[in-house]
Amino acid sequence: MSRDRRKDPGNDRPLGPLEAAVMDALWAAAEPLTVRQMVDAMADRNLAYTTVMTVLDNLHRKGWADRDLAGRAYRYRPRASREEHVGQLMAEALSSAADQHAALARFVDAMRPEEAAALRELLDQRGGSDS
Repeated sequence: MSRDRRKDPGNDRPLGPLEAAVMDALWAAAEPLTVRQMVDAMADRNLAYTTVMTVLDNLHRKGWADRDLAGRAYRYRPRASREEHVGQLMAEALSSAADQHAALARFVDAMRPEEAAALRELLDQRGGSDS
């Protein structure tokens, strides 16, 4: 069972703690955010405007966030949903296993019953196709 190694666009390494916090805020937002809105959303961290601006610019360069110019300010949004990102991480972890069957077995063994039921339902919906 071999699988091509997959990556998020432009992302070769995990996010740093501040980048991850900014991505969490972007994923939680109902709409794209300006730097000012992000600073306000993360007020508990007491971050400087320029720090947040730099992190958002870096996330854009790395392919984690898209941005559109609205007037004089960029509005940032995640390039992929949190669920797409987590799914990608799971695929990468599986592709790195020497024995993918054993890795899947351990993953399934660690699931709660409701998670296993959800996986079973998804596999049934897929109908065993390879697409």
